[in-house]
Amino acid sequence: MTAVETEKTSRAGDALPPVDRGPLRRRRRVRSLQQLAAVAITLFMGVPVYLIALAALSSRTALNDFPKSFLPTGLSTTTIRAFLSSTGIGPATFNSVASGLLTVLLALVIGAPAGYALARYVFRGRDAYQLVLLLTRALPIVVLSIPLAQLFLNTGVYDTVTAVVLIHTALALPTTVLITASIFVSVPRDVEEAALIFGCTRFGAFRRVVLPLAVPGLAASSVFTFVLSWNEVLGAAVITLDHRTLPAQVLTSLQQSPLAYRFAGGFLLVIPALVFIALMRRYLLNMWGTRAG
Repeated sequence: MTAVETEKTSRAGDALPPVDRGPLRRRRRVRSLQQLAAVAITLFMGVPVYLIALAALSSRTALNDFPKSFLPTGLSTTTIRAFLSSTGIGPATFNSVASGLLTVLLALVIGAPAGYALARYVFRGRDAYQLVLLLTRALPIVVLSIPLAQLFLNTGVYDTVTAVVLIHTALALPTTVLITASIFVSVPRDVEEAALIFGCTRFGAFRRVVLPLAVPGLAASSVFTFVLSWNEVLGAAVITLDHRTLPAQVLTSLQQSPLAYRFAGGFLLVIPALVFIALMRRYLLNMWGTRAG
C-alpha cells in the first residue's frame, strides 16, 4: 500500500460522526410558529383599526358602495372635519387627554412607592395585600360608579375632570402597583446598596440608581394606565354631565348619528392611544430586551 492510500484510509477512519440536526430543526420550527402567531395577533388587532380608518376617511359615496373595496378609494376628510366641528367634541377631547395624563401622574405617584415597598421589604400580610389588590379589579365599574357619584355630589367635585381622574386612578392603581413591584424586583439590590455605601441617601439611591433602571417598566405602566383611562366610558358617563370625556361624549351623542360619524368617532378614539404607545415604544422595547430601531 502506497503512502497516499495509507493517508486516505487514515482520513476516512477519522471522519466526524454525523451531526444531529433535530434540535436545530425543532428550534426553527418553534421560531416559525412564534412568528406566525405574532403575525396573526397583529392582523387580529390591526385589521379592525384599518377598516375603521378606511371607513372614516371614505367619502359618503365610497362608504355606501357594495361590495366594498379593501383598498382606499374615494378618500375624503369631510366626515372627520364635520365630526371635529360637532358640538362638544373639542372640549371632550381636551377632557380625555387631561384625564389620561393626570391619571398616569397620580397613579405613578401613589402606585410606584407602593410597588417599591412590595419589592424591597418583607412584611406581614404582603401576599394577602397583593391578593386584595387583584380582587379590587374584580369589582365591576358600575358597582363603584354609583357610590362614587353620590360621594362626589356631596364633596362638590361631581361633573369635573377631577372626579374622572379620581375614579380612573382607583381603577388603575392595582395594576400600577403590581407592575412597578415586578419592575423594582428586577433591579439588582446590589447596585442600590453600592450607592448607599458611596454616600447616597435612600432617596438619592432611588432617584439616581433605581429609577433610571426602572424607567422602561414605568413606561409600560403608564401606557396601560393611559389606555385604560382613555377607553373607560361607563364611569365617566355616570359621574359627568357637562364635562364628559370623548368616549362618553361619543356614546351619548352619536347613538342617533349617521354611520359615517360613528366611524369617524371610532377612528379618532383610537388615534391618541396609538400616539401615546408610539411615544413610549422605545422604553417598552428596552424593557423586552430589544433595541429600538
